[in-house]
Amino acid sequence: MFVPIQVDENSTEPMYAQIENQLRALILSGRVETGTLLPSIREFASQLQCSIITVRRVYQDLENEGLLRTKQGTGTFVAEVEQGEKDQYREKAVEDALRIAVQAALQMKLRKQEFKELVDRVMQENWSDEGGGER
Repeated sequence: MFVPIQVDENSTEPMYAQIENQLRALILSGRVETGTLLPSIREFASQLQCSIITVRRVYQDLENEGLLRTKQGTGTFVAEVEQGEKDQYREKAVEDALRIAVQAALQMKLRKQEFKELVDRVMQENWSDEGGGER
């Protein structure tokens, strides 16, 4: 299975953290479904052009979080995650991004009303009435 993860070698974020954060987001957003068989550690490391140790660490961390489960001789699968946990993750991810946006607005000395208008404009440009981030 191909897992759509992009690794930026120039990022200050460690490679394992980039992979782990993206894989966690794919699982909790439902883009990689419960029961999905993930690539073997060796295969995934080859796809991502990183070391086997890096992928092993990602799989172990996400298994410890309850997002993955490994069956000896069969492989690593996406575990079932409660909808409430998925919702909490989605909200936290957006909240974190908003905090970063607010900090950028403060650094640029935008007034609160200017920021609200900017957020409204960006939402109108990118969000359909149905929601869900669709245009």
